[in-house]
Amino acid sequence: MNDLSKNTSIQKLSPSLKIGIIGSGFMGTSIAKGIHESFPKIEITLSDIDKEKLKIIKSTLGINTSSDNVQTIKESNIIFLAVKPNIIPQVLEEISKSATKDKLIISIAAGVTINTLETALQNSPIIRVMPNICAQIQEGALAYATGSKVTKAHSELCDKLLSALGLALKVEEKMLDAVTGLSGSGPAFIFMAIEALSDGGVLCGLPRDISNKLAAQTVLGSAKMYLADNCHAGALKDMVTSPGGTTICGVKALEDKSFRSALMDAVQKATEQSKKFSQK
Repeated sequence: MNDLSKNTSIQKLSPSLKIGIIGSGFMGTSIAKGIHESFPKIEITLSDIDKEKLKIIKSTLGINTSSDNVQTIKESNIIFLAVKPNIIPQVLEEISKSATKDKLIISIAAGVTINTLETALQNSPIIRVMPNICAQIQEGALAYATGSKVTKAHSELCDKLLSALGLALKVEEKMLDAVTGLSGSGPAFIFMAIEALSDGGVLCGLPRDISNKLAAQTVLGSAKMYLADNCHAGALKDMVTSPGGTTICGVKALEDKSFRSALMDAVQKATEQSKKFSQK
């Protein structure tokens, strides 16, 4: 088995790098799909108790599947824990003896702290990740924090793997609740905005199918322009708002309804709820 702490090149590791993913739910499958498409030479095994689901995954993604978590751990050197938080204690107890120091454990279980994971898996280096739903299409916004046994090489390798799912940023663990409130919950807020924009178009006479597409593309294009220009969002807004024009009238309506304050409050409330989960 390769010593991951001494070798960070995925291209060098890919013939022998073996990834195990415990949990074939939405995020587990998204992780498998993203890594498989970006690094097809890496061997991936997805483990779950639902054998029917595993059959579908094997036929659609073409990756290995297993219903034995312990065997998956033994045969992998990187293991993603992609089960729901309430299942984590059971999984940790099951794999604790097989989680040796040469196994890098990457957990996406919301609210389960690094301390909890390190207490249960005392020998393995631990990385905790907060992904979001957009990882399904490799456009996720992910943040990760590292445990006490994680080396720079472990961190770099994790970053490369997570980058197959979208944007990956390293943060301090105390920031993960805010990440949850912003990028974890954020897609729901954006979906609501798209729906509302489309409703506005329909209100003003557009057919629903056209309004849906225009609303979604407007959000997509705006986000891409913001990331590409590396410019303050306010400056980009000013580019659209000509004096006495249509857009400034719309901006005034949003300000009257406390649009920005509502979004800030939404992120804050989601963050506070995440902190409650982390304290349990």
